[in-house]
Amino acid sequence: MAVKHPMRLLVCVLAALAPAAAIGQLAPRFSPEVPPAQAVIARNGMVVSQETRATRVGVEILQKGGNAVDAAVAVGFAMAVTYPRAGNIGGGGFMVIHRANAEPVTIDYRETAPRAITRDSFLDANGNADPAKSEDSALGVGVPGTVAGLALAYEKFGSGKLTLAELIAPAIALARDGIPVEDDTAASLPDAETRLARWSGSRKIFFKQDGRLLGPGDRLVQTDLANTLDAIAQGGPRAFYEGLIAEKLAAALQAEGGVMTADDLKSYRAVERAPVRGTYRGYDIVSMPPPSSGGVHLIEMLNILEGYDLKAMAGDPGAGTHLMLEAMKRAYADRAIFLGDPDSVTVPVAGLTSKSYAAALRAQIDPARARPSADIRAGEPAPREGDNTTHYSVIDRDGNAVSNTYTLNFSYGVGMVADGTGILLNNELDDFAAKPMTPNAYGLVGAEANAPGPGKKPLSSMTPTIVLKDGKPFLITGSPGGSRIITTVLQIITNVIDDGMTLAQSVTAPRLHHQWLPDQVIAEPGVASDLIIALQARGHRVRIGRNATSANSIAVTADGYAGVADTRTRGALAVGY
Repeated sequence: MAVKHPMRLLVCVLAALAPAAAIGQLAPRFSPEVPPAQAVIARNGMVVSQETRATRVGVEILQKGGNAVDAAVAVGFAMAVTYPRAGNIGGGGFMVIHRANAEPVTIDYRETAPRAITRDSFLDANGNADPAKSEDSALGVGVPGTVAGLALAYEKFGSGKLTLAELIAPAIALARDGIPVEDDTAASLPDAETRLARWSGSRKIFFKQDGRLLGPGDRLVQTDLANTLDAIAQGGPRAFYEGLIAEKLAAALQAEGGVMTADDLKSYRAVERAPVRGTYRGYDIVSMPPPSSGGVHLIEMLNILEGYDLKAMAGDPGAGTHLMLEAMKRAYADRAIFLGDPDSVTVPVAGLTSKSYAAALRAQIDPARARPSADIRAGEPAPREGDNTTHYSVIDRDGNAVSNTYTLNFSYGVGMVADGTGILLNNELDDFAAKPMTPNAYGLVGAEANAPGPGKKPLSSMTPTIVLKDGKPFLITGSPGGSRIITTVLQIITNVIDDGMTLAQSVTAPRLHHQWLPDQVIAEPGVASDLIIALQARGHRVRIGRNATSANSIAVTADGYAGVADTRTRGALAVGY
């Protein structure tokens, strides 16, 4: 089915506005401005997350006999306390699970739109997208999925040696006793001050009695959140989705103009899905299927790159990097047209991830010249069949592995804590395409496949991924970073497989990103000047910018599990035993 693209003029305008700047090299020649990451080696288990206390909670669960899923569940609940800008029970996400003696599975616990959300919910009186509705109001809050998702993972794939209450207990203690405001929380709170100050429930938690924001030296105590977590520990996930907590959530949102009801919460279910799978140079890729776009387009890009001998291009600055950028552009063009909630639209997963489709896209790439985004449309696959997220990776002594990414969308979500619950809420419905081909907060565009609607799940870029070699884990990776998540995971994998980097080198290496629209490359500082010149000569428009990603990853090596915490985040930690 040919797809006509009506936005050529818009693409040309955006391309003209994109600033020309310098860009550096992907690898191996670079001058990293990111502090070098260090690998931590252990034999029996490893946890890597963006927050120190949560990482240690996960390792303690492994040491008590829990498996990787148990540890991942405990980390997820702990980060709701210790990493409030992205860790959550008021948002949602995705989990990829490799089981040592069974097929891999994924858990989709993405937020859903309340039943009262319509196609026009996020438009203004003139029919244009109104970002204030989806980004800054209670209307943009999706039904949270994290509690249901973590509970489902525990119930179906936990070890059975520990109760759910035991996995939540560390989070309860951290919330009730409080934690010092330090590391990433101390750094991120000032940027979120205005967002948090708008809501009375948030002011009670993140501000002092004199009205000043909490800062270094203060203690973050979350008594209401401790009580909510305790209710979940005693009553299971239904204690969150039914009864007093659900009623408080719905009432708080409706009082602020939201439309979520207690029935919306009661009807929420996490979903077990088969992973999307691919191969790359003898490795098996296991990743997240729709409603995440991450796995589909990671595999699509890897399939395109597999047709090139990237190692042979090492002496030609920019050659391999240029091809990677061109693959990114084509994958993101497809994302805009074809991807959406698989329970509402038919997504051509098999076609998009096929080797033959990648060959057709590869044939359109000029090795010597960048093709303008204005000249790239979504392809013709076979017939249809957020920067404030957080990712963590876990592996246990038996080789069970978990790659988990979850989010509130913006840093601290919509900024609203529902009174009496301690739950910080998401603004995830901004990930819908409020109006076809109108950019969202991350500059991503979408079509009717990702239109808002009652009970629908907005499209995501989260890409929790496990790379297997001979059926066993080789890399466990993923990242936050909104639209840049997919390309970050792509580079972590290709840096190791194609460039021969260690995982620590790969995580440290500066990252590049192109998402089709706008037509520009975003590059981290620290890339090499010869690549800057080479890519500009090929016609790439580029912009130097900091990267909001944080690829907390694990590699399985001959020496043991190598955990690498991304130093882009203050407080990220890898711990093994």
